[in-house]
Amino acid sequence: MAKSYSASTDLLLLSPFWRESVERTVLPNGLTLILKPDHSAALASVQVWVKTGSIHEGEHLGAGLSHYLEHMLFKGTSRRAGRDISATVQAHGGYINAYTTFDRTVYYIDLPSEHTHVAIDLLADAVLHSTLPVDETAKEKDVIMREIAMTKDDPDNRLWDTLFSTAFRDHPYRQPIIGYRDVFSTVNHDDLLTYYRARYVPNNLVVVIVGDIDVAATRAAVEEHFGGAVRARLAPVLVPSEPLQLAARADHRFETVEITRAALAWPIPGLTHDDAPVLDLLAMVLGSGDSSVLWHEIREKTGLVHTIDASSWNPGTSGLFCISFTSDPTRRLEATAAIERTLARCAARGFTVADLRKALRQLVVGEINTRKTMSGQASRLGAAEVVVGDLDFSKAYFERLRTVTPAELRRVLQTYLVPSRLTSISLNPLAPTRATVPSATAIEGVPDFEETTLPNGARLLLQPDRRLPNLHLRVVMQGGPLFEQLGKRGATSLLATMLTKDTSRRSSAAVAEFIEKVGGSFFPFSGNNSFGVAVEVLPPDADRALAILEEAVCTPAFKTSTFQLERDTQVAALQQDADDVVTLARKRLRARFFGHHPLALDAQGDESGVKNITPADLFALHRRLTVAPNVVLAVAGDFDPRRLAPKLKAFLARLPAGKAPTYSASFAGPAEIGDFVEHQPREQAVVLQAFPGTRVNADDFFVGEVADELFSGMASRLFERVREEKGLAYFVRSGRIVGLDTGMFYFFAGTQPGREAEVLGEIDAEIARVQRGGVEPAELARCQVRLKAARRQGMQTNASRAMQAALNALQGQPINDWKNYDRRIDAVGIEDLARFAKRHFQPALRTQLVVRP
Repeated sequence: MAKSYSASTDLLLLSPFWRESVERTVLPNGLTLILKPDHSAALASVQVWVKTGSIHEGEHLGAGLSHYLEHMLFKGTSRRAGRDISATVQAHGGYINAYTTFDRTVYYIDLPSEHTHVAIDLLADAVLHSTLPVDETAKEKDVIMREIAMTKDDPDNRLWDTLFSTAFRDHPYRQPIIGYRDVFSTVNHDDLLTYYRARYVPNNLVVVIVGDIDVAATRAAVEEHFGGAVRARLAPVLVPSEPLQLAARADHRFETVEITRAALAWPIPGLTHDDAPVLDLLAMVLGSGDSSVLWHEIREKTGLVHTIDASSWNPGTSGLFCISFTSDPTRRLEATAAIERTLARCAARGFTVADLRKALRQLVVGEINTRKTMSGQASRLGAAEVVVGDLDFSKAYFERLRTVTPAELRRVLQTYLVPSRLTSISLNPLAPTRATVPSATAIEGVPDFEETTLPNGARLLLQPDRRLPNLHLRVVMQGGPLFEQLGKRGATSLLATMLTKDTSRRSSAAVAEFIEKVGGSFFPFSGNNSFGVAVEVLPPDADRALAILEEAVCTPAFKTSTFQLERDTQVAALQQDADDVVTLARKRLRARFFGHHPLALDAQGDESGVKNITPADLFALHRRLTVAPNVVLAVAGDFDPRRLAPKLKAFLARLPAGKAPTYSASFAGPAEIGDFVEHQPREQAVVLQAFPGTRVNADDFFVGEVADELFSGMASRLFERVREEKGLAYFVRSGRIVGLDTGMFYFFAGTQPGREAEVLGEIDAEIARVQRGGVEPAELARCQVRLKAARRQGMQTNASRAMQAALNALQGQPINDWKNYDRRIDAVGIEDLARFAKRHFQPALRTQLVVRP
């Protein structure tokens, strides 16, 4: 009875979703249209789901035709040039993107809802009327060849490619979505055009639109722009089923990496199988969160792994149940054996009602989280229609979960996770590694944050919002590299992690169990200038969230055993970063630019510094930073301020008054000026340029914001020139590091070895254009619209609003300062950009780095 009551109580939180109005219409030409009005924010997501992916490529299987076509669809139509598409989206404050997977290709535009008709027109034109220019297909082919090289440089991609090619022998899942380099290189324009004409037909499309829309008007717009396409022959594509695996398989590779990545996988049935929801529950119990079985047994108790999780992946007729982990190379076999023993023990002893209740609550929370944004809601509906074929799938899925018992969890483990069907994959270092220890920013229907400053100096920010059964509490403090001891960088990040672990009252495992059993999440965060912890729960669990937050901030234990485990994990993450050439290159640039300044390292620090940190260091840092004047608690979501505020104030009143921490660092200019080259054993080259940038609260901060948008994105002149016109790079853009006292503005691009000088020359030319005042008014306007819309989109969730308000409070800005964002962005002119570029982008202050094979 207790289990049934708990399940029913949790599922009641979802019942309003099942009653929401969703209209499904099939046009005469076979196109499926799904419309869902949501008037909570003046935003919309327009998505076109094409029911074709890499498994549907027939005789071209392994060529990556679906992915190639995704790249080409924004290169021009009979009505528009390629640049016009991205420029129009940007001019209307939108964000356009696409992705390809095994069974679908999805194109989407997220934008202010008043421009929904623009997105419909653009996507219809691109999906149905692309011209696939011959010259563009040739250039984009070179770009994708570099993208394939990038995937080969990414050890995580290599691991999963190896897993799929080993676990699947006949099913096309074994082929990489992007294609094999040798097969892709043989694809010609006619192959692409034939595939486009065969698969991009209206009776193979699903259009999903969610947002602040008028349903009748939106339906009419879709009929206008999509309805004229003629239904076409659509031959079924034979997708072979995967034969039963009869024996264990393995592939263990040794390459130039810093850390071991491993995966254990078993075949499971597809998404519509009656056991699929039970397998999802099993994955939650075994490997979701810090209180999960595998995390507790394999990481916390034995320290054999740095990370471990479990997942159930089954989008079609078959899939994989996967347990993945990272570890030191010498501990892989021991970790694998420990995982197998734990699974055998679970198969023998079974699971508890508490295990089941916690996993169900986590899935309920996950379902609620998909509803936070218009894009998330549209994606959920698209998947239900395209992957499952039933818009009521979510309801049926949770009705099935309502009936699951602990005995069923045990049954699916015994049925599917059997040794004879195990596929074991790993990617290991070649040799043993070193030892490791309504304006655009208005929020419709949501009040401003209200601020209260307590006598001890702590600040409380409250924003009630009853639109979604979700509650977010976030403690934010100033911290980061500027506040850390030399030689022990990364301490703030480690401190944030440790605040979510042991307290004087509970062990790390008990903390995780306490919050995860109700489907909550409790997590750390850290950056260049701040750090903290946040907890997110369903509204009935507000007291539980506050209890765990108060223990974490006021009475952390910093137990030696947990400390060593988390320190090792942070070191392992740094080693993992070294395996990605782009991440490595950006870190090398940062170190050369900042020199001895603390911002030379990001919040994670460096390997030697993290290894030097001790529990005593964390105690001292905690005492220094966790003082009332340095603490902001921001709460947003579904709560009653009259009931919760007194409890929040009681928590903050416990903090010592003290003095807000200060820092002493100065930055006279780049530490290493000039041109530098480093060599790494990779297939691609990365070019980077860094210049002095703006700091927090600088007079030209918002000019820098506009400049960053100007140099980045698909509609930027730099992207158009480097990638679209010349095909020199797969990616090219700018970025910023913004500190409390200084900053860095940088450009970076991934290119083919031997083409580095050409890319750098284009970056120099674009900088010169901006310095001359050559930015066009329409170009600037697009950037401004895009930035304002992005801010609107970024403020949809309780978590993002709480974080922004807290940072504003810490950094001396009005807590609701996003209301001024539009005005400040609109105030930036072409001459402001020219002055900014002349002031900051001086060759005499440039650090240039090329990382090549």
